[in-house]
Amino acid sequence: MSERQRSRVLVVTPGFHGYGASIGRALERRGFDVTVHVYDAVATREKAWNKLRYELPARLRGREGEMSGQKATRRALDRIRQVRPDLVLTIRGDILGPEFWQEAASAGRHSVLWLYDELRRMHFDVDEISHLAAVASYSALDTAAMVSRGIEARHLPNGFDPTITPEGTWPADPITFIGARYPGREAALDHLWEAGIPVMAYGRFWSRHPLDRLRTWRLSAPSYPSGRDTTLGQAYGIMRDGAATLNIHRDQDGFTMRTFEACGVGGVQIIDRDDVAELYDPGTEVLVYHDLAELDEVCRRVLADPSRMSGLRERARRRTLAEHTVDHRVRVIEEMW
Repeated sequence: MSERQRSRVLVVTPGFHGYGASIGRALERRGFDVTVHVYDAVATREKAWNKLRYELPARLRGREGEMSGQKATRRALDRIRQVRPDLVLTIRGDILGPEFWQEAASAGRHSVLWLYDELRRMHFDVDEISHLAAVASYSALDTAAMVSRGIEARHLPNGFDPTITPEGTWPADPITFIGARYPGREAALDHLWEAGIPVMAYGRFWSRHPLDRLRTWRLSAPSYPSGRDTTLGQAYGIMRDGAATLNIHRDQDGFTMRTFEACGVGGVQIIDRDDVAELYDPGTEVLVYHDLAELDEVCRRVLADPSRMSGLRERARRRTLAEHTVDHRVRVIEEMW
């Protein structure tokens, strides 16, 4: 049996769309014995208390909802001590306290931290953690900044999980968006809808459903069609079947997971960044826009002749499977261990 097959890996991850589970499966395909621990999982009996005690105050401060860092740390510590891993991979982990990082690096373990958000939106001091864990970031700018401070950091983009099967059959005519409701995204969808372009937004922050309005602490909903949260498999199906899907970033330099998923399922991706050229070929694998007028033009071009997009869909899928899967990314993590 190889050293890799003997190694026990603990993946400590937020529950965000099940991406930690995808990473765990990719590590298993590399021959590791993997346990996945979701550090922000909230039991059914805890949900009401968690919303009132942690999530609502976080939203009032303009942050994402969160659970108690102390509770998350305690549970993650318990999991390390139960599993006794040789290797620890922590995804994001910014609510975990210093005791966790010390335990993850103790007893000769190798620890890696993989960040899928910019440092300015997280809570911890990466300079302190870098003494206990190697660091990878989806942000090229953050990676360069860390290296300049003497941190051994690597740039590691997100990736596509090709083992998830697209679920369902979805409308072919709309331009879709799947994700959180931020002002720039809402402005783009409002513009397209007012211009007569069919759009559909999916996610709890867009949904008109009473339960979604309650759980997101809001009264308003967009005037255009919207749907509830989707599973990742459903999101894959929506992007595959729709005329095109939008990928609209905030003040990010890292590329969202959607960048790789939309191309991976053979969707037509309309993205707002020229530097996607580092990953995909604009015009033949993805479509790029620079302002709302150009977004309008690109969408009309796609809708006017959907059959013209078949080549783009296939090229985008081939490039993703060849270069941008989660399996490609965990090979880098393995090198860091």
